[in-house]
Amino acid sequence: MLTKRIVPCLDIKDGRTVKGVNFQNIRDAGDPVELAALYARMGADELVFLDITATEDGRHTLVSLVENIAAEIDIPFTVGGGVRSKQDVERLLNAGADKVAVNSAAVRDPNLVKDLSLAFGSQCIVVAIDAKTVDDKWQVFVSGGKEATDRELFEWASQLVTLGAGEILFTSMDHDGTKSGFALEALEKLHQSVPIPIIASGGAGKLEHFEEAFISGKADAALAASVFHYEEISIPELKRYLNEQGISIRV
Repeated sequence: MLTKRIVPCLDIKDGRTVKGVNFQNIRDAGDPVELAALYARMGADELVFLDITATEDGRHTLVSLVENIAAEIDIPFTVGGGVRSKQDVERLLNAGADKVAVNSAAVRDPNLVKDLSLAFGSQCIVVAIDAKTVDDKWQVFVSGGKEATDRELFEWASQLVTLGAGEILFTSMDHDGTKSGFALEALEKLHQSVPIPIIASGGAGKLEHFEEAFISGKADAALAASVFHYEEISIPELKRYLNEQGISIRV
């Protein structure tokens, strides 16, 4: 089994780390630079930074904040939010990001994914997909989950592979912030549908949920926010637990 990854996520609004439930009721969760440094020290495998209002506000990701975080950590660092062009990606990579996540702009212009993967290599292009069940189908949403699209999760994921995406970050809007567990059936279907790594996001609430994401959901990485931000689960504790369950994890 390939080594699984634990990925804390910093959702950023107005320069602060925030967290909500089902993409709503946002509340403060701390200073992003301090949290990033803490998670790196605690053994996180990667870090994700998402400027959650950049697309909605029609602006670029907060580059100075990316630089400040990059200076404090020594683990792979994915940055997203408001990414619309090769210039945006170049700016973020120069600021210290290892990978860049694109979401809304990719849905609106799928060829952007191809252009970015050709320019920078698929290994550093992550496509984030926010989706929830509507009429028994997984419908894709953009603009921070506020705008419905006509795209369906699994078809869109398959298309992204042909366009050159290196990884998919799938967030179940139905599970986001609920701490009720990941969207296991959808994760397993994604695993069967595409040959690139899948990061599971949305629903982490206890140790067993991470185990389920890796075993039942076949996820390559599990992303979480509030359980780490509010110290409900520590990363060392989580890694010890997963190791005891026979899951290949870097401890």
